[in-house]
Amino acid sequence: QVQLVESGGGLVQPGGSLRLSCAASKFTLDYYAIGWFRQAPGKEREGVSCISSSDGTTYYADSVKGRFTISRDDAKNTAYLQMNSLKPEDTAVYYCAAAPFYRAYGTDWWTYEYSYWGQGTQVTVSS
Repeated sequence: QVQLVESGGGLVQPGGSLRLSCAASKFTLDYYAIGWFRQAPGKEREGVSCISSSDGTTYYADSVKGRFTISRDDAKNTAYLQMNSLKPEDTAVYYCAAAPFYRAYGTDWWTYEYSYWGQGTQVTVSS
């Protein structure tokens, strides 16, 4: 079945790094914008980052700018989120999502019509 599968989460100390992966199954990521979202306990889901399908334009939430890097490898049908200088406030379940290019216009990337969502991976930043 069509799905996205995240991996790479875990427990890390403040200042540490993790790389999340988002692998697509039964569909091709080439024509999709990929977004990363997160949800902490008791909080609403928030957008973290997005990469376009066309020219690889990237977007970041202010809270992660300069620390996180989104990328994609369409040959591997996988997207990534490299997270550096992690802070306790980055603790959350992280989800990747895919929006078809014709539903991913403009710069308000958190409002794209994401068709597919992964199951989430837990990231905990704690000493």
